[in-house]
Amino acid sequence: MKTALITGSAARIGAEIVKTLHSNNFKVIIHCNQSQVKAQMLKDELNSLRENSAQIIIGDLNNIEAINSINEEVTSLDLLVNNASVFYPNSVESSSIDDWDNILNINLRAPFFLSQGLSKKLAKNSGSIINIIDIHADRPLKKHAIYNISKAGLKMLTQTLAKELAPKVRVNGVSPGSILWPQENAQLSDAEKSSMLGKIVLKRQGSPKDIADAVLFLAMANYITGQIINVDGGRTLNQ
Repeated sequence: MKTALITGSAARIGAEIVKTLHSNNFKVIIHCNQSQVKAQMLKDELNSLRENSAQIIIGDLNNIEAINSINEEVTSLDLLVNNASVFYPNSVESSSIDDWDNILNINLRAPFFLSQGLSKKLAKNSGSIINIIDIHADRPLKKHAIYNISKAGLKMLTQTLAKELAPKVRVNGVSPGSILWPQENAQLSDAEKSSMLGKIVLKRQGSPKDIADAVLFLAMANYITGQIINVDGGRTLNQ
């Protein structure tokens, strides 16, 4: 039975990736930081289906010591899914050094050092890494300057790792389009939602399951590396 670590996976897209991998006979390591109650509920749900098939690992990905601890705690690994991400608006004019550090640390630095720290364990099992990127890695989203930069960096990291970790470790990416509406301080107005949906060829949002299915495909696709799949309903055709 293979083992997968999914960062930021207590809720939303991350939790759906966990469930999909689990239902396809993976042991899952649910990573969280503040969402420990949700992570525990997900762990209990999955372990009720298959005993000792899910565990939790806690760590603040903004902290390099926490990343090092995760790398040490994971003893064997077949799949690393770098899903954890922060998303909130900041224009070039309004961005602060704290915004820069927070977004870049979680969205880009953490995937790099988790991949670095776990690469030998993945290589031992001929494993793979899948990074959850964003279609805005190629075409920037207005008023999200640092987020755009972080995801563009994650795309290049995916391609760089695919070369450097080959042939033992495959590295790919999934770039979601509109899947779930942003929460909290990144919420959109009804007009903004309508405008976004109007640019999608399929005229509807996707679902977390669409992303999870793409992750599962890449996890099983033994002759694919260095590739990024857009799961966006055709949104990039209109950009």
